[in-house]
Amino acid sequence: MVKRDVITGDPAMVPLAGPANRHGRLVADVIAGRDVHSETVLGTAIVGLFGMQAAATGWTEKRAVAAGRNIRVVHIHPDNHAGYYPGGEEMHLKLVIDADTDAILGAQGVGGTGVDKRIDVIATAMRGGLTASQLADLELSYAPPFGSAKDPVNMLGFQAENIRDGVVETLQWHEIAAEADKGIQIIDVRTPIELERGMIDGAINIPIDDLRDRIDEVEADSILYCWQGQRSYVASRILSQLGRRVRSLDGGYRTWAGV
Repeated sequence: MVKRDVITGDPAMVPLAGPANRHGRLVADVIAGRDVHSETVLGTAIVGLFGMQAAATGWTEKRAVAAGRNIRVVHIHPDNHAGYYPGGEEMHLKLVIDADTDAILGAQGVGGTGVDKRIDVIATAMRGGLTASQLADLELSYAPPFGSAKDPVNMLGFQAENIRDGVVETLQWHEIAAEADKGIQIIDVRTPIELERGMIDGAINIPIDDLRDRIDEVEADSILYCWQGQRSYVASRILSQLGRRVRSLDGGYRTWAGV
């Protein structure tokens, strides 16, 4: 049976055991005279390497761009469970969204225990037709050893919702260089001691706690970043309400530097 891509419906090469087994069952159903049909495939897959998990479902950003899609992208770097509970393992998640419809185009994740769970949840959401913003309202199992009250999947939804509703404007890591070449101001809102981890070339440091007192140093158009994106989001809200056009670097310095 021909596999069809979940986004376009076009024939797709997806050599995975899950869809193959499902199609084998459908063939048996047809032989038995049942009226059945195959569903589209997401290409959900996972691999373990050096004690880490790497998983994906749906389209990558590269594929979406090549297809001419208008997209939004969200990066987060959460732990697999509540931060105050010992033994947390870090993960890195990326959500690719159709900017025109808020549809989930795909997701990728890499990290420790729990990456599989999050990608499977997103794959199920895609199959059910949920939008990226609706991930915010998923009610997922929670206890400190297993997850957070705001699960990483919920966090992806919160960010997707904020971007969709115009609460924040974001910029991707690969867009920074072009903006810097235009002379756009880049502001690092971390504390001075954190700058030992590195800074984006040409950026100036205005810690978020000093932002209101140093508002005159902020130009009319600027880009903000912190370590992972939370503080730059808060800073962007402060500055946008003071009449500045600001963009928050999605995923923060961690995503830009790949650390």
